[in-house]
Parts: sequence; structure tokens; C-alpha cells
Amino acid sequence: MSNLIDEDERYYFSQDKKYLFTGHFNIKNMKRLLIILLVLFAPFAATYGQTFAVKSNLLYDLTSTMNLGVELSLSRKVTLDISGNYNPWNFGENGKFKHIGIQPEVRYWFCEKFNGHFLGLHGHYAAYNVGGLSFLSDNMEKYRYEGNLWGGGISYGYQWILSPHWSMEAVIGAGYARLDHDKYVCVNCGEWIKKDTKDYFGVTKAAISIIYIIK
Repeated sequence: MSNLIDEDERYYFSQDKKYLFTGHFNIKNMKRLLIILLVLFAPFAATYGQTFAVKSNLLYDLTSTMNLGVELSLSRKVTLDISGNYNPWNFGENGKFKHIGIQPEVRYWFCEKFNGHFLGLHGHYAAYNVGGLSFLSDNMEKYRYEGNLWGGGISYGYQWILSPHWSMEAVIGAGYARLDHDKYVCVNCGEWIKKDTKDYFGVTKAAISIIYIIK
């Protein structure tokens, strides 16, 4: 399994030290995926790329997760949206919500692109290192999970035009995610319990985004 931390960079310190977080391996994989997507869709973007959008998801911002999305035209009613997010932070002594992910989505617009209703088909890949978060569940407070997930889903959204260059959109999506991770008994000491996999069906995309349109 490809973990957030490579084997040669996996260190467990005493409780007065910080748990190392690097994520080099997964960052490289995501860069490769992004390059492949851009190469595949570049011919469409060159033909229909009169409009290009840059966006930030406010829901990610609320969790202190750095994020950036771009969207470009593929045809008169089809666009490609690619969003990425990264959270390297600790929350208090034990809390971790560290992750890095990418979510490409092809969108079909009912009226015109970048305006009104749309349906989307998305995929997702993420690597995570989370635990010590009591507000989520007792299980998440006592254990730490380190691994990755992948999957896909469908979404519905609506975009409002605020001005010639500014827009806002809301998106909700559901689908499947396969989670492969190692489970640890506590956040600080890193004592390994087991390797586990889970199949998740439910919400896979949620966004309220501020958008800047480049024409």
C-alpha cells in the first residue's frame, strides 16, 4: 500500500515530538495523474477553451484544508473540473486530519457552460493520516488511520453568475470509495494494530465554491 509516509521516512517519536508527515510518494502519483488528464483533454481545451475558471471550496477552507480547483471547456456544454486539496496540520496534541487528494470531474451543462444546472461524473484519489478527533466519533478519538482511498461518483450542481468575472457554485455528489489503511492504537506512540479495508457508499463530493472566471 502507498502510505502518506514512505517506509524510509516513517519515524515514531516520544510524546513530546511531532509525527513526521511528508507524503512525497503520493504527491508524485497525483502529479502524474494531473499531467495525464491535462494531456488527454488539451485538444478539447484548445478548441473550446474560451473560458477558464479558478475556484476555492469554502467547505474545505472551514477545515483549514488548502485547496484549489480549475475548470476548462471541452465543448459547448461540457467542461472538465479538477480540484486538489492538502491538509498538513495537527489539531492540538493528538488530533490529525492530514490528507492530500485530487478529484477530476467531467460536467454536462443543461443550458450553457459555467451557468445554471449541471450533472457531473467524478473520480477521486486521496492519501490520509487521521486520528485523535473526538468530535467525529469515539473510535476516531482512540485510533489513527493511515492509508489511501480511491473511487468515483455522480454529482449535481448549480452555478450562479455574480458578475462578468465572479461566480459561485454549490455541488453535492454521491458514489463509492475504497479505503485501504493501517490502524494504530494511538496517535502518538504509533503501535500498529492491523491492516484493514473498507467499502464506502455515500457522499463523495460537497462544495460551495467561489469562482473567478478568465475569459
